[in-house]
Amino acid sequence: QVQLVESGGGVVQAGGSLRLSCAYSGRTFSSYAMAWFRQAPGKEREFVAAITWNGENTYSADSVKGRFAVSRDNAKDTAYLQMNSLKPEDTAVYFCAARKYYSGSYEEPKGYDFWGQGTQVTVSS
Repeated sequence: QVQLVESGGGVVQAGGSLRLSCAYSGRTFSSYAMAWFRQAPGKEREFVAAITWNGENTYSADSVKGRFAVSRDNAKDTAYLQMNSLKPEDTAVYFCAARKYYSGSYEEPKGYDFWGQGTQVTVSS
C-alpha cells in the first residue's frame, strides 16, 4: 500500500522560502510521476508542479514559474517542492500526489492514484 506524507509547511513572511517534502512508502517509488497541488479556503484544488518518474521532465503552473521548483530523489523515495519568493496568494494546503499509468495532463487531479494528507503553508504580508 502506498502512503504519502508531506512535511515542511509553516508560516513565512512574503518574499521568504520554504521547502516541502513528500515521503513515499510502498513499492517502486521510481515508477510514479509525482505532483504538487494546493487548495486555498473556498477554492478548488489547483495544480502547482509535477515531475516525471525519472526526473527528466518537470511542469509548473504559470503562477509559480520561476519561483517554485519540483524535484525528486529516487534513492530516498522523496519528492520536494522548493518555494521561493513566496506571496500571500500562495497561502494554501499543499498536497503531494502520485500517478503511474494515467497519460493525460499532469494538471488533472483525477489522474493521480494516491494523495498525501496535506501540509499548511501560510505567507504573511
